[in-house]
Amino acid sequence: MRTVRFHSYGGPDVLVVDDVPIIDPAPGQVLVHVAAAGVAGGEPAIRAGRYRLVMRRPLPSGTGVDFSGTVAQIGAGVDHVTVGEHVWGVMPHGTFGAAAEQLIVPVERLTRAPSSIDLVDAAALPAAGTTALRALEGVQPGAALLVRGAAGGVGNVVLQLASARGAHVTTLANARDADWLRTLGADETVDYRTTRIRDLPRFDRIIDLVGTELPTLRRRLRAGGTLVALALDASKPLRTLATILGGRYGSRRIVAFSNNPSTDDLRRLTRQVDAGHLQPVVAGRRPLEGAADAHRDLERGGVRGRILLIPA
Repeated sequence: MRTVRFHSYGGPDVLVVDDVPIIDPAPGQVLVHVAAAGVAGGEPAIRAGRYRLVMRRPLPSGTGVDFSGTVAQIGAGVDHVTVGEHVWGVMPHGTFGAAAEQLIVPVERLTRAPSSIDLVDAAALPAAGTTALRALEGVQPGAALLVRGAAGGVGNVVLQLASARGAHVTTLANARDADWLRTLGADETVDYRTTRIRDLPRFDRIIDLVGTELPTLRRRLRAGGTLVALALDASKPLRTLATILGGRYGSRRIVAFSNNPSTDDLRRLTRQVDAGHLQPVVAGRRPLEGAADAHRDLERGGVRGRILLIPA
């Protein structure tokens, strides 16, 4: 089968499509024919080696975390999905490889895909959606929420789900995205190019998808508020981690997590989609051979939603 990998760190051109053997699923595993795989915003920095001191990964390495597809084969002990069923899910924590024609995943990393959206488009949501659900835990109707980087693959999902909860959502993004973000549920939109973070009002929760200026963002919290840091500054990852660790205490906290969703988390996300609270935002569809172009698009910036790789 074909799979996207890189054998050395570097620019987008290090991404190649390799042929690798197909193996049978072991007990508790599922073989999935992939309909689509999402390209996450952090993947170009990983491919370039900017996080190699934080994420030690053997090479060659696959790419892609979330996927949608059809169950092709099941291992012993698998009983909550069946062959031929449409599913979606995420790769095991800390691993990559969803950008492939087929993949093997533990059964607890997938569940039935939502019936209300296209199976290919569904690949834009598993990782972003479960991340957003966790980042929004405890947010009540009327809470003042800031989403920084709201137009991206995770940010637009956070925005949609926060709006569905009844939060008052402010987005900090490019002005050209303002009208579109309002259609997704933003109550207020602020242009990051003309507004300094220190001039923003205070919020109950800030969800940051950029990774820079975390101390300044923290000062825009109300007492008891939380800054959820969902990105690292790729140019200073260790310094960003130190800032996050140092911000865990006090009346205005910084929290971070590495998303590791369970089957129950994916089922909860499925219910949100089928209830109409969330729609996938697809920035483009490319074949596996277009992975390098997808990374170039992300590095240029301005991508709305998630780029998908289509193995077919």
